Amino acid sequence: MSSSEVDRRSPLATGIRVTDDSLWVELSDGRAISAPLVWYPRLANATPRERKNSRLSGHGLGIYWPDIDEDISVANLLAGKPSGESQKSFERWLAGRRKKTSRPRRAKM
Repeated sequence: MSSSEVDRRSPLATGIRVTDDSLWVELSDGRAISAPLVWYPRLANATPRERKNSRLSGHGLGIYWPDIDEDISVANLLAGKPSGESQKSFERWLAGRRKKTSRPRRAKM
């Protein structure tokens, strides 16, 4: 009886798509995985433009959204782990966003 050796390298992210309710990630091994957006409160509260501004980090080990300072690893996605951010940290982040959007804009001259 023969058996093949198991490849222990994790697949890398090769593509990203964020919908209104899901994060979809294409992997280097041909799979596509998704996670509910509610698992990532910063992404869930981001604007479509902020969600679109993402980049692969670590050559595909993770995904980073600079506008909202969100970083999600492929390993955690594959393990089914939601965001590890504390509620208190998220509330501070959300309060900071509200302050930025409530500032009056200066008139152009």
